[in-house]
Amino acid sequence: MLNKLKNALGFGPKVNYKELVMHGAQIIDVRSPSEFASGHVKGSVNIPLNQLSSQINKIKKNSPIITCCASGMRSASAKSTLSILGFKEVYNGGGWMSLNGKIS
Repeated sequence: MLNKLKNALGFGPKVNYKELVMHGAQIIDVRSPSEFASGHVKGSVNIPLNQLSSQINKIKKNSPIITCCASGMRSASAKSTLSILGFKEVYNGGGWMSLNGKIS
């Protein structure tokens, strides 16, 4: 149970986000549109967490997905939601600024 919680919050095994992006991973930013407009990872798609289920058609099902937000809490929720909806390779990238540093 503890390992599942750690993985959901992004504290599981180390992930090479740069490599994931180089291999076609989609970055889904689940912050509000105004937060996204104030800065985001280049190439990311903004789908607010509260709209994720209704905008699921914007996400490629057969590609890795990296979720991000401001701090990592909403992106952890998004990771869980996407996993429940059948997406197989989903990673919690945490805060967008931190993620940006990991892929640059």
